Parts: sequence; C-alpha cells; structure tokens
Amino acid sequence: MAQTETDGLEVLETREWVDSLDYVLSRGGPNRAGRLLQQLALHARTAAGVNLPFSATTPYQNTIAPAQQPPFPGSQEMERRIKSLVRWNALAMVVRANKLQEGIGGHISTFASAATLYEVAFNHFLRAKTETGDRDVVYFQGHAAPGIYARAYLEGRIPKEKLQNFRREMQKGGGLSSYPHPWLMPDFWEFPTVSMGLGPIQAIYHSRFIKYLENRELKPSTGGKVWAFLGDGEMDEPESLGSITLASREKLDNLIFVVNCNLQRLDGPVRGNGKIIQELEAIFRGAGWNVIKVIWGTDWDNLIENDRDGLLVKRMGEVSDGQYQKYFVESGAYFRQNLFGSDPRLLKMVEHLSDEQLVRMRLGGHDPIKVHAAYKAAVEHSGQPTIILAKTIKGYGLGEAGEGKNITHQQKKLNDDELRLFRSRFGIPIPDAELHEAPFYRPSDDSAEIKYMQARRQQLGGYMPERKVRATALKSVPDAHFEEFHKGTDGREVSTTMVFVRLLAKLLRDPELGKLIVPIIPDEARTFGMEALFRQVGIYSNVGQLYEPVDMDTLLYYKEAKNGQILEEGITEAGSVCSFIAAGTAYSNHGINTIPFFIYYSMFGFQRIGDLIWAAADMRCRGFLIGGTAGRTTLAGEGLQHQDGHSHVLALPVPNLLAYDPAFAYEIAIIIQDGIRRMYVNGESIFYYLTVTNEPLPMPEMPKGQNIRDGVLKGLYRFKASSKTDAKLHAQLLGSGTIMFEVLKAQQILEEKYGVAADVWSVTSYKQLYRDANDCERWNMLHPTDPAKVPYVTQTFEGAAGPFIAASDYMKVLPESLGKWVPGQLVSLGTDGFGRSEGRASLRDFFEVDAKHIVLATLVALAREKQIGPDVLKKAVQELGINPEKANPAIS
Repeated sequence: MAQTETDGLEVLETREWVDSLDYVLSRGGPNRAGRLLQQLALHARTAAGVNLPFSATTPYQNTIAPAQQPPFPGSQEMERRIKSLVRWNALAMVVRANKLQEGIGGHISTFASAATLYEVAFNHFLRAKTETGDRDVVYFQGHAAPGIYARAYLEGRIPKEKLQNFRREMQKGGGLSSYPHPWLMPDFWEFPTVSMGLGPIQAIYHSRFIKYLENRELKPSTGGKVWAFLGDGEMDEPESLGSITLASREKLDNLIFVVNCNLQRLDGPVRGNGKIIQELEAIFRGAGWNVIKVIWGTDWDNLIENDRDGLLVKRMGEVSDGQYQKYFVESGAYFRQNLFGSDPRLLKMVEHLSDEQLVRMRLGGHDPIKVHAAYKAAVEHSGQPTIILAKTIKGYGLGEAGEGKNITHQQKKLNDDELRLFRSRFGIPIPDAELHEAPFYRPSDDSAEIKYMQARRQQLGGYMPERKVRATALKSVPDAHFEEFHKGTDGREVSTTMVFVRLLAKLLRDPELGKLIVPIIPDEARTFGMEALFRQVGIYSNVGQLYEPVDMDTLLYYKEAKNGQILEEGITEAGSVCSFIAAGTAYSNHGINTIPFFIYYSMFGFQRIGDLIWAAADMRCRGFLIGGTAGRTTLAGEGLQHQDGHSHVLALPVPNLLAYDPAFAYEIAIIIQDGIRRMYVNGESIFYYLTVTNEPLPMPEMPKGQNIRDGVLKGLYRFKASSKTDAKLHAQLLGSGTIMFEVLKAQQILEEKYGVAADVWSVTSYKQLYRDANDCERWNMLHPTDPAKVPYVTQTFEGAAGPFIAASDYMKVLPESLGKWVPGQLVSLGTDGFGRSEGRASLRDFFEVDAKHIVLATLVALAREKQIGPDVLKKAVQELGINPEKANPAIS
C-alpha cells in the first residue's frame, strides 16, 4: 500500500477515534472519558504489550478548555481601564525617578507582563478578610513592586508625593522602598521577596504552618489561601524547587503558585532552546501538584478548536521559547510565515486573519477571562497545591521601547515618543504637552474607575498588601520557670544544650505559654538530646502516625501526631528557617504570638541560610535561633565542615538580631526570659541568636551581690575576681561560651605559678558591646559640645588594671572589634582557620585557645608593658609545654 494511502487511513482512523471520544464526553463527561482512556491504555498494555511513552507534560495548550470556563464576574471594560491606569502610573514612577536622579533604577517590564495576573487577583480573589475572619496571604514578586504601589495610589492609600519619591526614601515626606521591605514600610509590605527563590520556599512552609496552626486548634480552618506570584526565571533558584514535594506530601491545597512565564530572565531567554512552561509542568506534575497552564488567549480558541488533526497544537509545541520571543518583536507577516508557514494546512487555518490581527492575538496571561478561569479552578481545587503557568510577554505594552526584547528587564527610561505610544495604547488622558514629565494620573474619587476598585476591595475584605500587628501582647512569663537555672548544678556536669532543652521543656508545660512555643529541628533532635520532647508534645504530622514505630516499646519513641507541636523538618536548614519565619511572623500574619525555637548545627546557620535570616530580619520576625554544637573546638571529631568559629561574626551585620554566646545556665535563662519579654510582651521587632555546646561542664550558681542580670543582657560582667589581693601583677581575662572554662583554668595557673592577679569577665555578647560603643561614638560625633557618652564596655572596665586577654571559640576579629574602647592593651585569642577532626583538648591546643595559651598571652602582654622580663616568658613556654614552631592554625 502506498505511503500516502497509509497516511490517509491513519488520519481517518484518528478522526473516528476522536469522534468516538467526543461522543463519550458529550454523554458521560470528562470523568467517564478519563476512565475509558485508562481502560484502553491498560488493555493495550496487557493484550499486546503496548507501552505508551512516558510524558510528564500535556500538549502545549491551555489546561482549561473554553467550554469549562466560568462566566467572568466583573466588567471587563472597567477592569481594563483600571489596569491601564495602574500600568501608566507604574511606568511613570520608574521613568520619573530616573529623570530626577540618573541611575536610581527600578523595573518596568516585570509588572508590564504581569498586570493582568495581578488585576484579576485583586478584583476577584485576594481576600483581605474572609467571611469567617481568616485572610489570604500574598507573596508579591519583588520586581513588580511599582505596579503594587501604583494600585495603592489609585486606591488612595499612597499619596502622590511618595510615588514621586520612589527609591528615594530619605526625601522630605518619605518615599517608597525599591522592593517589598517590611522593615522600611511596616504598614504595607509583609514579605521581602526580591531575593529570588525565597518567596516560593517561604510560601510553601507558610502554607504548611497554617495547617499546623489549624490542626493544633490555635486557629480555625477558614479556607484562606497562600498566593505566591513568581517569575519563570526565578524558578532556577534551588530554593524555588527544593521543597515542592513537601507541599504535595502535606496536601497543601491552601497554596497557589502563579508563575509569570514571560520567557525572559534578566539577560535573555529563560530557556531559549527549550520550553520553560513544559519543563515546569513536568517538574510540578511529577512532584504531585495540580498544574494549570494558561498559554493562549481567547483569540486562539477558534483556531485550536478547529484544529481537528492537532496540527496547530503540535506546531506550537515544536517552537522553542527563544523563537517565540522573536515572534513577539517581529511583524505579523514574519509571525505568519514562521509559525504557520511550515505546513500549507496551517497557513490555510489563518488565511482569514490579517497580519495585524495575527500579531495582536493575545497570550493567555494577558487575557482576564483565561486568568480568571485558572484562578477559580485553583481556589476550588482540593487535595493538592496548585501551580498556574501563565504565558506573557515581558515589557508588554512598551512596543519598540522594549516589548519582548532582551534589554527590557533593565529598561528605566522612555523618550517622549515612546511615552506617547504607551499613553495612546492604554488610553490615558494626559495631553502631549505634559508627557515629557511622565505625570501621574488618578481620576477623582467619584469616578467610575475608583468606585469600582473600592467596591471590589470592600467585597474582598479590605486592601492588600497591608501589614498590621494583629496579636495582643502576652503577659510576663513567671520567674519560677527560670529560677532553677540560677542555682547551678552543684558540681554535676551538663552541657549548655541540655540546659536549653531543660528550660524549653519547662516552658512547654506552662498552661498559657506552652501551647504557643514552636520547637523546630532539622533532623537533629537526638543529637541535641531533645528526644524526650517527642513524648511530651509530639512531632507534627498532617495525618498523624499511620505506622507502629520500631522503638514503640521504649520510653522516648518517635511519636507523630496531628496535633504534634515539634516541627521535625528533616535535613533542610532552609525549610526549617522558613518554618521559623512563619512562626516568628504569625503575630502579624495571623494574630497569634507563636514563639519559635529553631535549634540547629550552628555551622549550618548564617553560612548556609544567611539570605533567609536576613529576610527574617526584614520582615520583623521574632523568636530564638539556637546554634547548637557551637564553637570551633567543642564538636570533637567532626572536623572542618562542622566546626563553627564564625557564626557570631556573620551575625554582626543583621541589624535587629541580638547575638549571645552564653557560658552558664543562668545566663541562658536570663537571656531567654528577657527575650520573651522584649519580643512578646513589649512587642519589639527583634530576634535572637544563642549558641550552645554539647560539652558537659559544671554549671556555677549565679554570683550574688551585683547586677548580674543587667551585665548578662548588656554583654559583659565580672564573673570571678582574683583572690590574690596583694599581687603586684594584674590582668583581665575575658571568656565566653565553652572557652570560659579554659579562662578559669588560666586564672588559677596565673595566680599560683606566676603571681598574676587575674579577674575573669564573662562576655555574653560582643555584638551588644560593639553596638553600644558605636552608638556612643555616633552620639558624641553629632553632639561635640555636650558631655561625651561613655560606652558600657569602657565604664565596666573602669579601674581594671593590666592587659586584657580575650579568648573565645570564634574568630579573633570578634573581641578585636572592641579594641578602641577597652582601656588597656587587648590581646585576642580565637579560632581562625579550618576545623580538624580531633578531641577538644587537642583542638584547643591547635587553635591556641586553651588555658596554657591564655596564660602565655597574658605573660607576653605583661612583658610588653615592661612588668616582667623575657626570662619569665622563656621559662613559661617550657613549663607550659608550648611548641613555638607549630603550624599557624589560621592558614594550615
């Protein structure tokens, strides 16, 4: 049989099968058709061994067929006019800013492509308050900020003066931050999202945290959704995709991703040689998400519907994203010839359309009908998270100025002709004479557009975004919870980690406070000795415990429960800190003062997830980060990748983070008690970093007779004065964390062997001391004729004789940061360099922070001050067993 005859028969057979399927659809509906197709596939496999090729993708067309689209509930014309006004003001904001100040920056093109996605959401879906009192939570794409500001301006929430000061926040009357920043705009933005990839992962864990609150009956289940508006280029960030299986595993049907697939990232195509929508569909379908593709606008419906043989959809699927981008910037004739010209039958399909009509056919992400249908389906879907992949054009509406071009992301300026074209395209009533200044435009409050906007938002519960503190302050925590730790351990050796766990267990038993505590662990509970909490409060699981654990017959078995309190996150510091952020911002997002305690290997905190910790600071997060197994020399045997000697240095830049390195049990108790008071009683926008170690040591009783509490919180106090009152030689020893016990040994050696009276000071926070000293310096500079303020560290050391020797398990730069305010010679001992696999004693000898090196450093400092001679030093080196020729730990 000839090939053409065979092809003709195949076409005929295919049409017959399609007609049969249409009949089943018309009589039985989509569910029956789906079952039939499954049965046919099974029959083909079992009867004839036909294995259908695996495909994680569906054809390159809309998921929702035109017949399934719900009626559009609003006025399309009115919403188009409002959207045009928002577009203009967003554009004007960036253009004006760069006219006023060259290079101030800003982005036009992201919002230009996403305007329809946002407007349909604002007008019909984003609920500031539900009928039952809940709300939707929205992560806005950072680069789209001008569009969000422009809409708030039309709503009357942002005055024109602030729009004029976009990216110029220091101007009179204030301005607007470049991107979403709750720290800078605490009544407006809720989530900082422009550090790309952080929005998606936070949205996932926030959605799960809402389920956690509901299952623990801290919050009623009311149907609020978490929306995350994202970019297709952003999905390349590891954080964007790293936790998507959690969302499907936990059946987070309260989560909706909206990915603006404009096919471009900052420099060029996202997938020039591929198809990003198909790629993301495969990834998310494979991960168990509900995927909705919004690719083609209404203009394409008839063409696709009449494509009985699937030629057009097949051709659409063959074209790469890079080529589609080319279509967006070329003429209708080019589009016709290159997309449809590959087959005469395709050309015939569009022969009734002019080149101008072809080039103006909208994509799905610019069609409110298609977007509304996708959103409605997403909101109504249950049992799975949903991702909407909406195809758009970057810089939509900019025309020759940058629509669809590689340069469009960096577009900041438009000339008068380009402004005129944009103004005319979107029908903005601004005369040519005023265009040069790119003026803002807002109709009067009684205009149809403003009334429509206000009515839609009123029906959806209010404005968005809007940040407010919804929780009421807690009562002070009873002192009784903390007094036990002031007494010490009477010689018993315990680690500061065990002290923290004991304190946490007590707080969890408090009838009022306990239910608000959220313990978060990245699969290290047994490392930190926290397994006793498994039985006490349980591990959260959205389905409870569907199996009998292997250790069921033990006291501390692995207990999962639907109302469990511990978030045992598995091996993910990024996911764990996202849970920390969700819990630490619940006071504003959900009106619940949850108190997160996130304990983790300190090495894998700021070093690994510093960007998320910075975001936590921006969004005024509250809670306690607990860096476990902290310090370069306390984690015996683990070596280079695990031993942390720099987390306190990395904590220095975070402005509202208080960092402490406590040595004793009572210090931990004082810090946590005061932290709860400051954050949850007084409502301060701060959070804490505490380091704890796994080295068992005897915890002393809190000294009496001085204001220890104040010193612990400010960062410095004298822990133990020298008993050698008649000595001629004096020194001051500064210790912190686990190295404090080496300092105490050094004090004894100095007194007994070398006649040096050494006072021991506990430095709980170099950061607190550094900040206080800089505050004083700044005040003194700005008030040069007033009496100078004296830093706390200088006041506290007043009258202290001799050199100051500071030893810690962290880099030397930490104590050296106080050098100019210490009233004497400061010598810093620290753990600069890579870690080693060894025992604690050998590690401290290697890094030169053990007692003998502290003693030698003190004697050398005294020799520099001409208080002892070189013969004493030479003898000391021999007596202490120090090798002067050993390798430098900082570079070895």
